[in-house]
Amino acid sequence: MSIAENRRARYDYHIEEQFEAGVVLSGWEIKAIRAGQVQLTDGYVMIKDGELFLIGCRINALRSASTHVNPEADRTKKLLMHKAEIRRLVGKVEQRGFTLVPLNLHYKGGRVKADIALAKGKAQHDKRETEKKRDWEREKGQIMRHKVSSKG
Repeated sequence: MSIAENRRARYDYHIEEQFEAGVVLSGWEIKAIRAGQVQLTDGYVMIKDGELFLIGCRINALRSASTHVNPEADRTKKLLMHKAEIRRLVGKVEQRGFTLVPLNLHYKGGRVKADIALAKGKAQHDKRETEKKRDWEREKGQIMRHKVSSKG
């Protein structure tokens, strides 16, 4: 079940590979996520000292958050993956000009997981091409619906 999706990532980047990573969260963050108080649009993944960190994922605290906890909405969250996978990602990001982008947050087995993608940025003309394809698909669907309804 999807929690939050970064639709902008598929528009701005060519997605090469997709990975799933665990997310280290505190209790108030889990409660806020269950209440739908999460944004992933400005998020990106950074590699530091052989570890992955999710930056820019905003989780707004609930009003009923505990009084002894100081919730920080833009806290950097650590991502959990196998060391071999992380090493492979580090090599691709450093050598070939790839970047790591979060695609979505979802539940798996009661835990919150993040789908991250190895991606390359799109040029402006690629973005326009993506928009044209999306518009054509929408028009094609409308034409087909119109033809089906006019036959009956």
